[in-house]
Amino acid sequence: MRSLLSASLDWSALLQFADQHGTSSLLFQNLEQIGEAAPPQALALLRARHQTNIHKSLFLTRELIRILDCLEPLGIEVIPYKGVVLAETLYGDMALRQSGDIDMFVRKQDVARIKKAVGELGFVPRFTIPPAAEHNYLAAGYELTFDSAAGKNILELQWALQPRYYAVDFDMDALFQRAVPVNVAGRSMKTPSLEDLLLVLAVHAAKHVWGRLVWLCDIAQILKRQNLDWNWIEAQAKILGIERILRVTLLLTNRFLGAAIPANLQAAIAEDRSALRFADEISAAVARGATYEQEQVSYFRLMMRLRERRFDHMRFLTRLTFTPGPGEWEAIPLPAPLFPLYRLVRLGRLVARFARG
Repeated sequence: MRSLLSASLDWSALLQFADQHGTSSLLFQNLEQIGEAAPPQALALLRARHQTNIHKSLFLTRELIRILDCLEPLGIEVIPYKGVVLAETLYGDMALRQSGDIDMFVRKQDVARIKKAVGELGFVPRFTIPPAAEHNYLAAGYELTFDSAAGKNILELQWALQPRYYAVDFDMDALFQRAVPVNVAGRSMKTPSLEDLLLVLAVHAAKHVWGRLVWLCDIAQILKRQNLDWNWIEAQAKILGIERILRVTLLLTNRFLGAAIPANLQAAIAEDRSALRFADEISAAVARGATYEQEQVSYFRLMMRLRERRFDHMRFLTRLTFTPGPGEWEAIPLPAPLFPLYRLVRLGRLVARFARG
């Protein structure tokens, strides 16, 4: 790192890059450890951002504990992940990873009770689901987002990892069963096992086309662990049809952060030409700051190409085409008896969007 710092660096661009990729606190920690190598002004700016992140992390931790203390007496089990829980678990310091909200897995059947309980704590859903659409939304959607007096998107309840049309059907009940106890700020809670977390984070990063380095930093922290059950990880990735997503994630983590690819996966990855091509394509896109709009045809094509099984291609296309959501409900209000027609509304809106794209 010292050799890099001895070169002529555009520190303004570096700090902006770190902020965009959620790595300002990690950069500050590393620069502070090597003393006078960084310009004082740049270090001061990073220190200020780090202090802001400390305050945000403490606030989110307090809110998380408040929510858990509310739900536990009701017998409602939730699995916090990402954010301050991930930072504490993987980095050993909640302030080293920038956190923006509270993400937690919940059981689908508990969503209504949790919504009512957190509402009494001051959390308000970002959008209103028509009562007639609630069943469909729970079946096809994956999250409910809440605002509070402290800001927007503070809390996300997720009963699935992604919207249904991505066709990555995690067994959430099994994820709950495999969850492990952790301690965050003195409060005991559960979070996904490291094996589950690796797959969850890989799929999440793929959904966003690996556009922020902090997601790869999280993967790198998991890869440092010596006791991962790689046989289980490989088998589960195959069952879910995300072997290519996992391989691309490991390749990118190796290329950007030097994280070692597990020995028992090296041969399979080296022979997977599609994964290697994707890694080349996405590495170049991240380096030049390219972004992918999630409502564009090119994005949907990429998401489908990332899957190795034709079966999943067909599931993705079918679900994408005929799974309505809030956009359809807001576009054309329909009475409850006509809700099945929202599939046609979805199809029409997609056709119009693709014609523009």
